[in-house]
Amino acid sequence: MTSPLNDIKTTALARRLSIAKTSLNIGKNWAKSGVTGLFLSKEERELQKHTLLQEQADYLVAELGKLKGSVVKVGQMLALYGENWLPPEVVRALHTLDAKTAPLSWQRIYEVLRGELGERVDDFEIERTPIGTASLAQVHKARHRYSGREVVLKIQYPGVAQAIDSDLSIFKQLLKVTNAVPQTKALDAWFAEIGALLHREVDYTLEANTTKRFAQYLANDERYVVPTIYDNYSSKRLICMSYEHGTPLSDTSLFALPTERKNALGQAAMELVLRELFEWGEMQTDPNFGNYLVRIDDAGDKLVLLDFGAIKQFDDKLLSIAKNLISAGFFQDQAQMQTAMTGYEFFDKLSGKPKADVASVFLLACEPFAKPDALPENTKTALLDDADRYIWAKSDLYQRVMSAAKSGMQSLEFNLPPKEMMFISRKFIGAYALLVALDARTDARVLMQPYITE
Repeated sequence: MTSPLNDIKTTALARRLSIAKTSLNIGKNWAKSGVTGLFLSKEERELQKHTLLQEQADYLVAELGKLKGSVVKVGQMLALYGENWLPPEVVRALHTLDAKTAPLSWQRIYEVLRGELGERVDDFEIERTPIGTASLAQVHKARHRYSGREVVLKIQYPGVAQAIDSDLSIFKQLLKVTNAVPQTKALDAWFAEIGALLHREVDYTLEANTTKRFAQYLANDERYVVPTIYDNYSSKRLICMSYEHGTPLSDTSLFALPTERKNALGQAAMELVLRELFEWGEMQTDPNFGNYLVRIDDAGDKLVLLDFGAIKQFDDKLLSIAKNLISAGFFQDQAQMQTAMTGYEFFDKLSGKPKADVASVFLLACEPFAKPDALPENTKTALLDDADRYIWAKSDLYQRVMSAAKSGMQSLEFNLPPKEMMFISRKFIGAYALLVALDARTDARVLMQPYITE
């Protein structure tokens, strides 16, 4: 594990100075490589360039991890969306941000706990080593001294809530300096949407209430487990909830489950995504595998849902458009998809080949939700089993969608997704990865039956 931090730079000035120092070090290394490269062949210079870029990207990510907070969140999102326009070395480094996030020292965490709970902190025996660290908080397991109940304490890092706006400004400045993306209205809207989500995510009273609401949504469905919130030990910067045991999605024991059990888990995971979008109008948009566990049980395996911070609520307009888009995807109908692409500037300014290209990308992304007889024969043969279930492990869908987006959207002003769709696409990307990891197969007709009229 990365060595614990004794403190976090929380003032805008301190965080800007840290980024400035990092940028300066990167600049020095590039300058040094330019001098040494004078004596290298063209092939050696190209290899040196890619090697140095990977080293500097790794260095930048390590420094961002020390800052914690919003800069890490934005970096994680860029890792998802940046494959079309960022160097692959940078994308690879950004994908490691979770692993590079160092924990905050126990002394500093205890100070936060004492500040939030006062003497009530003594009601717990708390494990000093965190069971989870992230960009905005870390989680410690504890035992309630009087009830013996096992709980977890999700503790927000000091100062990260106050640093959100300055962090977003820092990251925009970094992108501007590196010329990684054009500074457009689309970029401004993207950052504004991220900022709004982050301000909600650091309000733990809001997260606690959302957790309780999702527990009510799923109360009668034994396939899901939602933690219990203990309000008397929770605050705006601290959540106390029941400790829920389970197996991480990365654990190889899940691969050994019988195929039908893995299929049931996959079906439950994807059904949850669709219900969030089309029934409840609010979605947990963070696809991090650490937000889920599997409780293996011969009587019925369960998905344990651990985190409800990154919740995005959708208005009726977006939900109506999203339903029309996925309906077109179910029928794999190009004309229907183009008709459904309306209601937002991103869609309405498209025409001709760019609009057809975007529609084709959307149709491809909806492939797992398409009715079997709407798919091309070669796709059915390669990706559907004898029961017409979609075989996720064979699909390489994410790579195909990214490739199609890269080749088909070159004429667009800016190829980040429109802000209205950004978090939906983020969640589906995570769900696709989860289904591949489970080696699950899903039945599109069962998934789509509640939302499609044939």
